[in-house]
Amino acid sequence: MKDSIIARRNRGLSVAFPAPHFPFELGENVIAFDSGFASPDLLPDLTACAHKALTAERAVSLQYSPNHGQPALRAWIAGHMNEDGCSLTADHILIVNGAKHGLELVCKLLLDEGDCVVVTAPTYFSAVPIFSAFGAQFLEVGVDESGLDVEELDSLLDRRETDGLAPPKFIYNITDFHNPSGTTLSRERRQALVALAERRGIFLLEDNPYRKVRFDGDAIPTLKALDRSGIVIHTGTFSKLVAPGLRIGWVAAGEGVIARLIQLKADGGTSALLQNIVLEFCASAEFPRHVARVRETYGEHRDRMIAALKRELPQATLRAPDGGYYIWVELPAGFDTDDFTRRAADKGVNILAGSKFFAIRDGYPSNRARATRHIRLSYSFATLDQIDEGMRRLGDVYRGAAWAG
Repeated sequence: MKDSIIARRNRGLSVAFPAPHFPFELGENVIAFDSGFASPDLLPDLTACAHKALTAERAVSLQYSPNHGQPALRAWIAGHMNEDGCSLTADHILIVNGAKHGLELVCKLLLDEGDCVVVTAPTYFSAVPIFSAFGAQFLEVGVDESGLDVEELDSLLDRRETDGLAPPKFIYNITDFHNPSGTTLSRERRQALVALAERRGIFLLEDNPYRKVRFDGDAIPTLKALDRSGIVIHTGTFSKLVAPGLRIGWVAAGEGVIARLIQLKADGGTSALLQNIVLEFCASAEFPRHVARVRETYGEHRDRMIAALKRELPQATLRAPDGGYYIWVELPAGFDTDDFTRRAADKGVNILAGSKFFAIRDGYPSNRARATRHIRLSYSFATLDQIDEGMRRLGDVYRGAAWAG
């Protein structure tokens, strides 16, 4: 196929079939610290929920679903978010096939080719190709221990205005347990960010898949809970809290935004069967017990990985996240983490290099100096014993690379 036939924005796509990276494809000796797979021990038994959905609810479960989702599930999600301080109804909720589907629909609604979007540096690596597929240009803003730097963003937007450039269409951020940095946006910065967005008329795209996976500290209101003008579009998912294979997520936004997104959702409706299974589980007495197990188990995994990191890579720098799935690790100057990642794979440990988490310009990460110093480690899928063994192997790679240098 000639490249000229492919849409301009997609001509850089690889023609190679992706290499296997799912844990069950990799073999027993490979330890997965790369992607955010759920712990097999935490996948709930949904047999009874599925039985009810396929018997008492069969007439609904095996039909097409309304494009915006099952009314009862939308109402449950609205109530769930209202417990966090939002003021939503079922009409503010759109059911989608996982949170990334929600991001794609927002891009369909808002982006023309060449439009600008704000992302953090680093940012969620799956968001970059989604935004790029719609021809987006990136404006990057830094992240520190309090999350997205709102003052820096304000200055960048002022400079953009002075240069006669159009404002970004939206500001994208993971507010709780940011992927990959693990930081949580502080209350003060959340308030400042919402105020900035309202003042400048820029949508905030709040991606919040890990919110309930908190180990330490008190919950901070979401951007959506602070929103009084409809400027926040919130995406959520059951993937990190219940099971990723369900592919059930949602978008929460103003009714006008939701009405338009419904018209862009061309899948014939997200599976009614899966929606009813999710609703049955979330409305049951088992759900809060499951949430407690998720927090306890992943908290233990985080603590084990941090202890092993300090033991095996004592020169590395890290910040313990208060929740979520990941640890963002900075290695000493002189390390190329793309090379380190390849060496780790040779030792049977899959990790992700920092270069994946920055916007791409001219074929390279936008901030190459920072990108090549970092790795992201996931503690969600591996067992405690695998965390110890995987970190031991990474320590061997680290010491070998340091000696070779």
